[in-house]
Amino acid sequence: MTLAAQGRYTTTPNPNVGCVIAHGDEIVGEGFHIAPGGPHAEVYALNAAGERAAGAIAYVTLEPCSHYGRTPPCCDALIAAKVSRVVCAMQDPNPQVAGRGIARLQQAGIEVVIGVMAEQATSLNPGFIKRMQAQMPYVQLKLAGSLDGRTALANGKSKWITGESAREDVQAFRAQASAILSTSATVLADNPSLNVRRSQLSRAVLDHYPQSVLRQPTRVILDKDNKTSPQATVYQLDGEVIRIVDTPSNKVWPDNVQEWVMPHASLSTILRALAEYDIDKVWVEAGARLANQLLTESLVDELIVYQAPVLLGADSRPLVALNGLQTMDDAPRFHFNQVKTVGDDVRLTAMLSEHAVITQEY
Repeated sequence: MTLAAQGRYTTTPNPNVGCVIAHGDEIVGEGFHIAPGGPHAEVYALNAAGERAAGAIAYVTLEPCSHYGRTPPCCDALIAAKVSRVVCAMQDPNPQVAGRGIARLQQAGIEVVIGVMAEQATSLNPGFIKRMQAQMPYVQLKLAGSLDGRTALANGKSKWITGESAREDVQAFRAQASAILSTSATVLADNPSLNVRRSQLSRAVLDHYPQSVLRQPTRVILDKDNKTSPQATVYQLDGEVIRIVDTPSNKVWPDNVQEWVMPHASLSTILRALAEYDIDKVWVEAGARLANQLLTESLVDELIVYQAPVLLGADSRPLVALNGLQTMDDAPRFHFNQVKTVGDDVRLTAMLSEHAVITQEY
């Protein structure tokens, strides 16, 4: 699991996968998938093991692939290496390929065990799994507020509620996302970058991932009325940007900006379109209006809430403002799976109760 997690900044839209090849307690090869188009975890592990792979057991966090994509099938490589047994934490969630790699290994006379540490394996790839099973991306909603649940003063001032450590922590979450979703209102109010700022990533990340490997998530701006300007910072920075609008714009946009014309599209329709575009994890940074809508429509999979040790008062702006709740059963209910101190602030991580999985940190 630790090996697989090393790809969490680089593998999207592919899953994070790790592989260890061992004879008993002796590890003879290990590897993890680094980036799309590159070798899979099993290939790295087999190359490291060499001839010692024969008769060994291969432990892998996800069913070995059985199809030709940008790389050959990993199950064929395991068969050719003559491993004796393959232990998979979980089956591939892609319905078009699920079970085929397992079947091919078994047909070759290799024993296959499925389901060892399955919960931990699931927590490695929530975005990939949801995109494969539900054709929707995994949505993380980031919120930052005070102890009394406020996000800005009555006059709109909010810089900075949380401290520098929390803002650096946000950069790590952004870097692991496929896309960052925001709105024209946020662009107009704050002129944000909404990118990954390498200078604010932790030393551990900087030392592990070279500049050439770390990518910029796709920035997605909901701008249905074409209110934003091509000169806004979010459009001027490197990296892909998608503007989602009701009608085409007559403005001239930088080459890195796509315009998706989706008249009066619902949020669920937009998220489904992003999944079809191979975006599997969406990090949302926007105002209360979008947050409220996502929560009301049950489109949030995970809340990431930074809480600062400050009080802003009753006349300040609320973190969220859900309307129309009549009973406690109407209230969206989440399951806390992590509480962590980040500098002077606290980061609360919560998932929808019906599919809560304990998040692993590696």
